[in-house]
Parts: sequence; structure tokens; C-alpha cells
Amino acid sequence: MFDLFRSRDKAVRILLGAILVVVSFSMLTYLIPNFNTGNSDPSDMVVAQIGKDALTVPEVQTSIQQAMRGRQIPPSILPSYIPQMVDQLILQRALAYEAQALGFQVTDAQVTDAIRQTIPSLFQDGKFVGKDAYAAMLAQQDLSIAQFEDDLRRQLLLGRLRAVALEGVVVTPAEIQEEYGKKNDKIKVEWVKLTADKYKNESQPSAEDVQAYFKANSARYQIPEKKDLTYLLADPAKIEQNLNPSDADLLSLYNQNKDAFRVPERVRVQHILLKTTGKPPADEPKIKAQADDLLKQIHAGASFADLAKKYSEDDSSAKNPKNPGELADWVTRGQMAKEFEDVAFTLKPGQVSDVVKAQYGYHIVKVLAHEDAHLRTFDEAKSDLAAQWKKQRVSDIMQIVADKSQAELQKDPLHPEAVAARYFMSVNRVSGYQPDQPLPEVGSNPDFAQAVGELKAGDVSQAVALTENRIVLAIVTAVTPARPAKLEEVADQVRQTLIQSRSAAALQKHSQDLFNAAKSSGDLAKAAKAAGLEIKTSDEFTRSGTVEGLGSASYLQEAFSRPDGTTLGPISVPDGMVVARVIQHIPADMSKLSEQAASIRDDVRNQKERDRETLFAEGVRDALIKQGKIKVHQPVLKRLIQNYSTQS
Repeated sequence: MFDLFRSRDKAVRILLGAILVVVSFSMLTYLIPNFNTGNSDPSDMVVAQIGKDALTVPEVQTSIQQAMRGRQIPPSILPSYIPQMVDQLILQRALAYEAQALGFQVTDAQVTDAIRQTIPSLFQDGKFVGKDAYAAMLAQQDLSIAQFEDDLRRQLLLGRLRAVALEGVVVTPAEIQEEYGKKNDKIKVEWVKLTADKYKNESQPSAEDVQAYFKANSARYQIPEKKDLTYLLADPAKIEQNLNPSDADLLSLYNQNKDAFRVPERVRVQHILLKTTGKPPADEPKIKAQADDLLKQIHAGASFADLAKKYSEDDSSAKNPKNPGELADWVTRGQMAKEFEDVAFTLKPGQVSDVVKAQYGYHIVKVLAHEDAHLRTFDEAKSDLAAQWKKQRVSDIMQIVADKSQAELQKDPLHPEAVAARYFMSVNRVSGYQPDQPLPEVGSNPDFAQAVGELKAGDVSQAVALTENRIVLAIVTAVTPARPAKLEEVADQVRQTLIQSRSAAALQKHSQDLFNAAKSSGDLAKAAKAAGLEIKTSDEFTRSGTVEGLGSASYLQEAFSRPDGTTLGPISVPDGMVVARVIQHIPADMSKLSEQAASIRDDVRNQKERDRETLFAEGVRDALIKQGKIKVHQPVLKRLIQNYSTQS
């Protein structure tokens, strides 16, 4: 909540506050659980009372949905988060109450000025558009004028109170120097990392250990429910391979779409381009002379392709592997520069143009082929027609599969092959399917697992979309219920559990033994060698740096405040335990303090402001609770939390 407070600019504070209000209330219509349905007692909708200000259930729900929509919290932890969020909302109201008690006021004129800055569209040409337009705009966000202005007024009060709370925050030179030292002090350490894998051999359980552990923990081991499935897969690529249109089908499609097969006048062109764009105007005579020289060489019998490959500055055509200089496709009118086309469409196949000046520079054009406008014949278009017909037919079939296959299978679940044949689907069978099990041509698909998860024997799943526009659906042919596992079925799992547990315990023991030996002798290297472990020495690093082979320096923060020679540990890291010894402290280079002083001053001030804000706000809230000015209605809050608990 204090992000708003931290903005120094008054207009920014107002803008952020108002936008948050608008966004919050706009979410009231989304995903809000039913609450207090059928109960008309208004007190049952009040979560807390702060003076005369009531914090209501809808207002809390609005904030919840704002956090959920912003993906700030996952639904699974929402019930645990709600009390914290309610406490923050109460804190905000408490601060506004305190501001009013201290005599702070926000006038209507100040609210109007804040609205003018927040929603300038309401003041066209400096004039207010009117209350009706104002109300209509807010109504689109499910917000009334009163609600919007009350929240805006509260934000203005909080801004004024913050200014008082933070008045007098100063940062001394000594504090800047201390913070500079923390940022730039360095240390070197020697360290040893121990991992659980090293102790797996000594952690192997016997058969008796496995049996005893299983007997004591048999309730943990269950064989999950399994299902036998027949699943039908529609694959557009495979369906297309099985479709063979008749000539009558293609002729009908041709007659319906003749315009699509009309070919405009077009030419195939090879050219050489010498660019003038991006070059000094004074170079143009030289470029023109070079083009003239190339044309002379062509007339003298030089290879057009060889010259294009060597001199043309149209990279795409010059690098044409089959015929350097040839454009990749036919050229129709309107595609190229007018000067280029005027020449290309007047030349006969095999003819070469004079030097042509166009938009990008000087061209030499050779026409390779020239076709007049014409309608492609049915035979010429037949392959394209077949491809078009197949794509449309596949699209129709896939739509039918998506819309009707489930219903058709439900009518006759004992004969899936009949449905599969109608829609060119493949039929696959699997026994003992579990949700995390990958299936041939389907893979491990969460949507498919969910679709069959609650089905009983004989049920048909809905159609599920897969990658590459494929569709799958399944019939459950048999269900094997979950049951307690037998030892022989989970012996490896039990063994691994014991190994992991014992390896972890061994890791803790050996780490502590290494630490004790190193601390006692003052020699970590000697203790590591005796334990058969490798010791490493770090480079210099700061508190925010990293240690090669170990990771973040955060694991060794204690080392910065300990004298040289101190042994530290055992320290838990993601892949093991670490024992370390401080070798050397390297003080910060104070000659560079002035370069960082300003930014450090701001950082220290911001931290002081955050600390003071927190203490001030909590002090205000605690005092108002003692005075009876803040009352939380626990039954309402518990019902609200329970409502979200049942949905998570």
C-alpha cells in the first residue's frame, strides 16, 4: 500500500491512486464468489469499522480479484493471504482517519483539481464535459461518482499525512559512508561444499530396513486408480493423405472460383542494380558510368548472370543460386518502380534494356519470359484445386469431429472403429492409464488427463485440442480402483526414500564434523583433506556478488562481519552444505565514494522513509484499536475466508 506514498510528485500520487481505484472497482464483476446470498442484514457485509468508515465485503473482494488478476498470488494460498490484505486495507483507512483527526482536510476544489489531472478527457478545451458524461464514464467501471471521489479524497489525505510523517528525514555523511562500505567492501574465503550424493554408499538400507519402514508407513503408499482407454485421434495431416477428390469435385470448385485462376500480364526478370540511395550525389556520375560499362560488356557477350553476381547491389537477386540477378517470382504491374516496369513490360524475352534510372539507382534489365493476361486452364490449375479442396474438406471434418464425435461415441461406445472410419481417425488402446502417463501421438497432456480424470467405465470424454490442430477423445473401457500398495510394488520407492533420508542425515553429520575439526584446529584445508574433501578459494567478492562454484554471496553474508580466520558453517545451500573460513577483508576504495554518494543518499533516505512509514502506520493502527476506533468483525472475515477456501 505504501507504493503510492513513495511517489514524490503529487500529481503522480493522485493519478496512481485514482487508477487503482478505477481498476479495482472494474473487477467487481469478475470471479467474485457468492457471499451472504439471501441475507439482507447490512452488518453481515462489514468486515471492519474504522471510525465511521466501513470496510465492506465487496471492497475486500475487489482487492482480492485485483491481486489474482495481476497474478500476484496463486489461488491455492489465497485463504492465507486474505487476513494480511484486510489488515492492509484497515491500515489505509486508519491513516485516513488519523489525517482527518489531525485536522487535514481535502476541499471539493482540490478533488476537482485531482480529477482534472487524473482524467483530462473530462475537461475538453478546459471545460467540464458535464455530470452526466462523468457519471456515464464511471458507470462503465461499475463505479459511482461518490465512490470514486471518496477514494480519491482518501488518497489525497494519505499523501498529506505521509508528508508530515516523513518530515525531517535526513541522511548523514556517516550513514552514506557506512552504506558505501557495505556495498563495496570485499572478502575472500576458502570453502568446502559437501553433497548428499557423497554419502549414498553409507546410507544404503538393508532388506529388513526397507520392510520395517514400509510396515510403519504403509498408509503413505498407494497404487493410484488406473483406467483402460480407447482413444480416437484426428490428425489433419493424416486425414488429408486419405482424401482423393474426383475430377467432378475439382471442376465444380474451378467453375465456382475462376477469378482466382486469372493470371495478369507478367514477366520474369533478371537485373543488375547499382544503387544511388545512401550515397553522396557527387558519386552518381561514376555509378552511371559503371552501369554503362556493364551494359557494353553484356552487348560484347559477357555473362549477364556473372556480372549480376559480381556487381549487382540487389543482394536477394544477386545471390540467386540458380540464376544470379533473377527475381524470385513473376513481376506484375504495380509491384516495381514505374521506370523499371515501363521497360520490363516492353521488352521481348531475351532482350536487354538500356541503363534505366529508377528509385534506388541504375538498372540493367533482361526479360526472361513474358506472359499476357490469361485464365489458367482446368488442367493447369488442377493440382492447386486439389490442395484447396483437401484443406477445405479437412477443415470440415475437423469441425465435425470437434462438434459431434463425442455424441456419436456416446450413442455406440462399443464400436469406436465405426466413428473413427467416418472421420479418418486412428484408434488407439492403452491399459492402466494414469494422469501423468504419456500416450503415443498424444504425449503427456494435462487437458486430456483432466478430461478423462473423473470418467467412469463406459463414459466418453469431451474432444481435446492438441498441437498441430489435432483432436483426441477417449472412451473409458475399464477402471481399476486405487488400492494400498504391496511392498514388492514400491520397494524401490521405499529404498530411495530411506537413502535420501539417511544421506541427508549423513550430510548434516559430516558437515558438522568438518566444521568442528576446522574450528578446533583453525585449519580448514587440513580438516577437509582428512575428510577426503576438496577445498576451494574464492576470488574477492562483495555482499551482492557471487562466488564461482557456490553461487550467490548471500550464503556468506555473515563472513563480512567476522574477523579473518573465522570458520563459518555448516551453511545450507541448494545442493548441499558449506563450511567456509574467512581469509581476508578488502576495505572499500573510499576515493570513489563521491561517485556513488548521491545514489547511496537516495537509497538510504528511501529505506528510512519506508521504515518510518511502517512504524508510523502501525503505531496509528495500534492506538486506534486501543481507543476502540477500529473493530474487526471476525465472523464476517471468517466467512469470507471460508468462501475462498472452498473455491481454491
